[in-house]
Amino acid sequence: MSRANGFSTASSAPTFRPSARVRDLSKYTGYRHCAVLHRDTRFLPRKAVGGKGIYIFLEDGTKFLDSTGGAAVSCLGHGHEKVKQAIIDQTNTISYCHTAFFGTGVSEELAQFLVDSTGGKLSKVYMISSGSEAVEAALKLARQYFLELPTPQPQRTRFIARKPSYHGITLGALAAGGHVLRRQPFEPLLPQNISHVSPCYPYRGKENGETDADYVARLAAELDAEFQRVGPENVCAFVAEPVVGAALGAVPAVPGYFKAMKAVCERYGALLILDEVMSGMGRCGTLHAWEQEDVIPDLQTIGKGLGGGYAPVSGLLIGEKIVQTLDKGTGVFRHGQTYQGHPISCAAALAVQKVIQEENLLENIRNMGIYLETQLKGRLGDHPYVGDIRGKGLFWGIEFVKDKSTKEPFSPEMGVAAHIQETGLDPTYGISLYAAAGCVDGTRGDHVLLAPPYIVTKDEIDLIVETTARVLEHVFTKVVKV
Repeated sequence: MSRANGFSTASSAPTFRPSARVRDLSKYTGYRHCAVLHRDTRFLPRKAVGGKGIYIFLEDGTKFLDSTGGAAVSCLGHGHEKVKQAIIDQTNTISYCHTAFFGTGVSEELAQFLVDSTGGKLSKVYMISSGSEAVEAALKLARQYFLELPTPQPQRTRFIARKPSYHGITLGALAAGGHVLRRQPFEPLLPQNISHVSPCYPYRGKENGETDADYVARLAAELDAEFQRVGPENVCAFVAEPVVGAALGAVPAVPGYFKAMKAVCERYGALLILDEVMSGMGRCGTLHAWEQEDVIPDLQTIGKGLGGGYAPVSGLLIGEKIVQTLDKGTGVFRHGQTYQGHPISCAAALAVQKVIQEENLLENIRNMGIYLETQLKGRLGDHPYVGDIRGKGLFWGIEFVKDKSTKEPFSPEMGVAAHIQETGLDPTYGISLYAAAGCVDGTRGDHVLLAPPYIVTKDEIDLIVETTARVLEHVFTKVVKV
């Protein structure tokens, strides 16, 4: 097995057990008695015992630099007093009630805040607990929309998404994603009504001499051809991440791409679903990533930066035409969850969003994002094994290649990105570098993500960049035999 993000991946690859995680578990009596099914059954992670700002404190005394916010989640860092107090206050008010019976003031206030943040362009919010759940809800609501039209279109059962992409781990969301390694064990279980087109990935997708406009036109033609192949009257929606996160490594689209994709959708009456679970809620410099793309989605998923990790929370923002269609039809979204609209989760999310607004953190994201880009490219741009540095706001990816001129990736068996992540976890460095593999073709290609909290300072960025450079130096001189 090779590994990416702590997951077992391809069974055809040899076992990779980086030195930073190796323990003689036969001598560690606590291993067999641990009741938690960890991400690796043969690895017992070190325990986190606290956190403040950009740091997590571990039981062994390590002060760990959380430069990725976990998985681009901890947007305010750790231990923010206002958010902690909001959770306590909500707990003292009411911690849970079922939405089939009751509503709560905090869920209404959060929903209004989110609707207002879109300028009313998206008019309702469905609050749930995880990004995967939000994508599942989006797929089901898209389908139900076509069933609720005055003239129903029950033949619309298909979705089109993109290759190397990730939309969640539940079966519907996993099928929408094009992440080969995560899909592989479950392919026989996945719905067969979702097909995939090429991503907007200029580093590898643009042809020599091709302009952005020509590249966009080619990708739009490919999407159009896929509509024609499956029958345009059969498609519910096109699903895409405005900035591709884990699957490609913080890859933004070229200008005009999403406007062209939405035009194809509108041509055939399909919806546009933008998955902003990782890239949204400020991560890319505007509260919603689509604000920079000259498009308005019909459905938008949000998650990680919504609650900043203080409570499990995600949401689905819904366009008015879908709301009106549902209201004039059955009036019932046939999809419900026990913890939807959970009061404590809503209180945490509302507090996080108020802090972002009150402390003008979107401006800090933009300013520190420019600084992070400058420092990364200045320090690592000439690195012999760094092929591309890309991103937006405080969401950046570094792609590694064996040959810069040909862009040849490393062999998957080498586990380059996993080695980098594991080396960063070593107390010598104490930094999170979110690793993934498969950005080239689903199996080949290594990259890491950086996603520091919105409160990050220049000094902290300098530390992140310098520590990252030290990790890369160690990996490419001591670990990976190029």
